[in-house]
Amino acid sequence: MIQTILFLIMTALSVIALAGLLLLLVHRIIARLLGKPNPRQITRLKKMALFFSGVMVFNLIFVAFTQLTASTPRIIDENGNMPENSIAELTGLELNGRKQWVSLRGWDKSKPVLLFLAGGPGGTQMAAVRHELAELEKHFVVVNWDQPGSGKSYYAEKTKDITVDTYLQDGRALTEYLKERFSQEKIYLIGESWGSALGIFLIDKDPESYHALIGTGQMIDFVETECMDYAKAMEIARDNGNTALIEQLVENGEPPYYGKDVTWKSAAYINYLNSYMTSNPSIQNPGYNTLRDIGSSEYGLLDKINYARGVINTFGHVYQQLYDIDMRTDYTELNVPVYFFLGRHDINAPTVLVEEYERLLNAPDKRIVWFEHSGHNPWINERERFVDEVLSCFLKSEPRQ
Repeated sequence: MIQTILFLIMTALSVIALAGLLLLLVHRIIARLLGKPNPRQITRLKKMALFFSGVMVFNLIFVAFTQLTASTPRIIDENGNMPENSIAELTGLELNGRKQWVSLRGWDKSKPVLLFLAGGPGGTQMAAVRHELAELEKHFVVVNWDQPGSGKSYYAEKTKDITVDTYLQDGRALTEYLKERFSQEKIYLIGESWGSALGIFLIDKDPESYHALIGTGQMIDFVETECMDYAKAMEIARDNGNTALIEQLVENGEPPYYGKDVTWKSAAYINYLNSYMTSNPSIQNPGYNTLRDIGSSEYGLLDKINYARGVINTFGHVYQQLYDIDMRTDYTELNVPVYFFLGRHDINAPTVLVEEYERLLNAPDKRIVWFEHSGHNPWINERERFVDEVLSCFLKSEPRQ
């Protein structure tokens, strides 16, 4: 957070300096047009130019410093000691020639590996998972992956070149890296929202690499979800007399959306539904702690900027590629246990679609686990119970610690 404040201060100084420089340039041009330039103005122009250059150089150095010193905090026990076999790393990897970042955290690096697949596409939840699901680090090596086009991996691939297959290829490469590094034959997966779909893609292509998948905020049919979300937002807006939103939704038209405005058109109803869930008294601990997360030590200043750019740019480019996917017809045979952790009050990813899919799905084990006080994010809304249910599904034969 201190880094962010300093960055804002330095940016403000840069803007002021640039404005002053432009003003003096205008004065000099006018002076030339009217006659001989004033020597005092020239001196002031040089001083301002030097100041501006100095501020910009300092900014570049400061941004580079924050990027190089970004880290994930050490694992510390209740006595303030670091467990002997613990791991807490922030690591850059080459996955299929693309530079990407993962955090690796656990009290004992001989424990099973759990890869958390963030929502989006374009979202980063590296810090959020560390804060909300720290208890899982006692039972697993918890891996958070900033996917291409998100957070620390924003520049892994040009946005225009990212496809669904990009995530599948790199997810499989990351899985192989984790299996080899931690001497594991298989790993566990948790997928959140978009990540829940990516998890299904991964276990479908390579079931031998995964013990089981938990999908939360599970996505089933992307077009139907968007149409249902749009209709729900319109219904709530009419009930509340929100004419501004109604007019915006009517102007945008019904989804699906294509082109450059996908993010902004989708945001009109998605943000409204999220706000509605946040105000629902039946949902515990609603919403993300965005300021805490974006201010976390894993992100340098450039990463903090890309935190937002991923949500806007990458989402807009990739999401429209998902419209032809329906799990109920495309992924009904999976050779890996699948568990759906659903918030009873989720109106972002309609749970009725997940119930339909669960009935159609053939898998070694499957079931829905309901979270009665959750919306789209049970892992945040009911974090303690979420951890308990993860252990119940993933580590049935292992004693609780």
